[in-house]
Amino acid sequence: VASSGERTHNSRTHNADTRSARTESAHAERGYADERARVLRTPRAHSRAREKRAYGRLGKAERLPSLSFIGNGRGDYVLSIVAILLSLLGLLFIYSASCYSAKVQTGDAFHYVKTQAVALLIGVFSSVLLSNVKSSTLKKVSPLLYLVGLALLGMVFLPVLGVESYGAKRWLNLGFFTIQPSEYAKFFMVMAIARFASEADMKKFVNVLFVLFSGGAVCVLIMLEPNMSITMCVVAVVFAMLFASGARIKHLALLIVPVVLGAVALILVEPYRMQRLLAFLDPWQSPLEEGYQLIQSYYALGSGGLFGVGLFQSRQKYLFLPFAESDFILSIVGEETGIFGIAAIMILFFVFAKRGLKIAREASNRYSCYLALGITAVTSIQAMLNMAVVCGAIPPTGLPLPFMSAGGSSLVAYLCAVGVLQSIARNSAPYLQPTSFAKP
Repeated sequence: VASSGERTHNSRTHNADTRSARTESAHAERGYADERARVLRTPRAHSRAREKRAYGRLGKAERLPSLSFIGNGRGDYVLSIVAILLSLLGLLFIYSASCYSAKVQTGDAFHYVKTQAVALLIGVFSSVLLSNVKSSTLKKVSPLLYLVGLALLGMVFLPVLGVESYGAKRWLNLGFFTIQPSEYAKFFMVMAIARFASEADMKKFVNVLFVLFSGGAVCVLIMLEPNMSITMCVVAVVFAMLFASGARIKHLALLIVPVVLGAVALILVEPYRMQRLLAFLDPWQSPLEEGYQLIQSYYALGSGGLFGVGLFQSRQKYLFLPFAESDFILSIVGEETGIFGIAAIMILFFVFAKRGLKIAREASNRYSCYLALGITAVTSIQAMLNMAVVCGAIPPTGLPLPFMSAGGSSLVAYLCAVGVLQSIARNSAPYLQPTSFAKP
């Protein structure tokens, strides 16, 4: 008969053996899961050589540092290449469009290029950092960022901080530099709406109204600057996100009517907006006033023809076309490179939109999906509106072309948005079926 001490010793030995067996089983299961994930991430090879190359690329990607902005096998490197290419083309055409005016105004032909280059470096660095931030972290801070965006929009009306230019207060003076809060506020709004839509039942009208009021608060502050073009972009993005998040069509139809009536009221309230609308319908009625800018844009596009007059050979940049380096930079692109140059820019934006939608479709959760959709919508809608303005399809508005127009705030904001898209892409499952999102 075993003594009590021997029984205690045997019991401890048995428990230790049991824990060891459980640990080995857990490690085995985890190893199986890791190996299964590795296999699922690996493209199917149709030959021995392709199989070796596929596994070689996978191993190389796993050993690279996690700087997905430049592509490490898990981020969307095509998206990054398109964003950088558009930014570099922007630097090129900003110099071409502003070299004469910058020389006259500041004495430095590279004034706008230097500012844009600094913004490009800051934007790339910020994008790399954001590409390594998990979407769950962004989801937690999205309400706070939304409030920060509203606060920044309100601060432009303060006498000390607000900077007025051409009758509009759209910038904040932070000492060494100025920023345009509306460029950041629209992305903060997208983050907040994505969080709410991922947790709420968007088929309920009350939830649709909440999203509409959230976007409406941003629109009101932007309209007070005033900046109707960004407001139009924000409204379009809000409706796009409502549609994507599953809102009922009849609810959206009910909301479109008051939105259209509100837009008409805003046009009638300010006389200059009505003048711009009339000039858009027939710019030659006021060729030296409201219709001047659109006519000069027509001249630039008409001079370019199919192949353009040649790089740096624009004539409209010699103080004929106002804001040639910012809102109407696409006119200079068309004048110097022709229709084919504009078509190339449009293709790049199309590729950007396609990759953004792909990231949204393969996102691992609702929030990431809606966030990627919102960012893609902001970029695509603003690009389309700018192109429509340049060719006279809609009335002229002060709306920059993403990545290309001169403006540090806009460039940094869009490059940061690319970093967020890369963060979502890194945590997606491109070789698995798209997530069904059965639960919020």
